[in-house]
Amino acid sequence: MKNNKLTAISLFCSSGIADLAIHKHGVKTLVANELLNDRASLYWRNFPGTLMIQGDVWKNIEKIVNETKRRLNGQQLDIVFATPPCQGMSKNGKGKLLNLIRDNLRPKIDPRNRLVIPTIEIVKKLQPTTLIMENVPEMKNTVIDDENGNYINIVGYIKDSLGKEYLGKAEEVQFADFGIPQRRKRLITIFTKDEKLKKHFNQHKSFIPSKTHSKKGGMFSKKWISVRDAIGFLPPLDAKDKNSASSDIPFHYVPVLDKKKYIWISNTPPEKGAFDNQCINTKCGYKKNPTHGSKKDGNGINKANKNTPLYCKRCNSLLPRPYVKEKDGTLRLMSGYTSAYKRMRWSLPSPTLTTNLSYPSSDHKLHPDQNRVISIHEAFILHTLDKFNYVWKDKSGTQVKDTLIKDVIGESIPPKFFSILIEHFKEAVNN
Repeated sequence: MKNNKLTAISLFCSSGIADLAIHKHGVKTLVANELLNDRASLYWRNFPGTLMIQGDVWKNIEKIVNETKRRLNGQQLDIVFATPPCQGMSKNGKGKLLNLIRDNLRPKIDPRNRLVIPTIEIVKKLQPTTLIMENVPEMKNTVIDDENGNYINIVGYIKDSLGKEYLGKAEEVQFADFGIPQRRKRLITIFTKDEKLKKHFNQHKSFIPSKTHSKKGGMFSKKWISVRDAIGFLPPLDAKDKNSASSDIPFHYVPVLDKKKYIWISNTPPEKGAFDNQCINTKCGYKKNPTHGSKKDGNGINKANKNTPLYCKRCNSLLPRPYVKEKDGTLRLMSGYTSAYKRMRWSLPSPTLTTNLSYPSSDHKLHPDQNRVISIHEAFILHTLDKFNYVWKDKSGTQVKDTLIKDVIGESIPPKFFSILIEHFKEAVNN
């Protein structure tokens, strides 16, 4: 760390968004592994000096280990960075899994959660100085079946497998607390055998640097960076037609909405959702129609109310609320989360950017006051990708589709945080 000649390998690297941060601090990724071809191709374009081993990590353990040792040429490996898939652990994924499990359509242990096993096997074979893993907070409560068929908590499995030589723990991090304009929580799991980092951990009981921001701000922290702070200066867009839905700024454009969705969204006030829209009949304008809500069912799953009106209680006009048409031609309120078709708040960091960031029906994805979702350019800023150089082209040099860009953003975490983390490590070692 003193000489800025750190070495690393990156597992489940996707397109290398996290690697942007560690490379900024002189870390050289020797070997990377990614299952999906389109992500691997993007990674190769942006990190041509890294050996990309594409494919199932279970089948490539020995290849990853052998190629890493060959490239190390007898030197110590500093970092293993791993971001296993989280669909089996995340809140959204877990809700779907519960329903499938109850219907006996899926095993209780999601096989994707077991990808920590080949990760730890690679770590044990390479003996890096430090292991850094990133996943959703639900990982700390997730159970897997290990190699011997025993059920064990994932974090406990990591700690037991690494042995007493490694010291560390899993810590939940809110990225907005570090000057990132996005409210995104992740579990950062760090274990190290570096004596200076161990000493730092024993002294501070944490590997995570001190928070620099907070929701309200204070004497020792700045106020969270809001959506307005981050993107409020950009030219306005409107999803009504092609001419109003684009600009001269690369990636600052949005999909055009169909007529009924545009009506729902254009009548949604700031900080509100379309499910709560009121009567727009000029002869009525009634503003006290019951709003939408939800409650937990007997299984603890949050379900949207089914008695929310779709027609005005006073004049019986159709309210500008999301609906679907039944086979018999009747209309009913759209099912789904109450956070669908809901606006972001100017005064807060954005909610978590998911792979569905361009779908108005996704969680809090509407622009704070314009009639549209956020653009990819705005997503870059909210994800701190605008602070780094990244090329959205594949191995052949072809511009990738917007769908893949959104997937990559949704699957990754803001690279600024890992830049802060590596800088913190360097300071801890050097001091």
